Amino acid sequence: MFDLWFWVMAVVGTLCAAAGIWFALRNDPPNDVTIVAAGLVFLATVVYAAASVIRPLVGDPATGNVAEFWAYMLTQLVLPVGGIWWSLVERTRWSNLVLAAVGLVGIVMAARMNQIWYGVAGYGA
Repeated sequence: MFDLWFWVMAVVGTLCAAAGIWFALRNDPPNDVTIVAAGLVFLATVVYAAASVIRPLVGDPATGNVAEFWAYMLTQLVLPVGGIWWSLVERTRWSNLVLAAVGLVGIVMAARMNQIWYGVAGYGA
């Protein structure tokens, strides 16, 4: 079962990945579309992190390992920043693929964080 936070990240991550792949195939350097798409992944992750702080306070605590959840969240917060930095330093089409990876990895990380939150996967599950 995936919650709203996963689906938001899935949509934003898919758009980011599609934009990055599209502009890489066109042999274009990183542009506003691809960089903003990665920024939206970061913004969605910040909102997800804020909601994850509030959720236990309103009666929806994490069932799985909370430390593991926050390790994934921290990693997910760093990835778009690194991808955007990379795209600003290396202005080649390959940077678009790095930004596409930010979107795809964001989806996978959100799925895993969802599993950890609800305690449906992992060691001993």
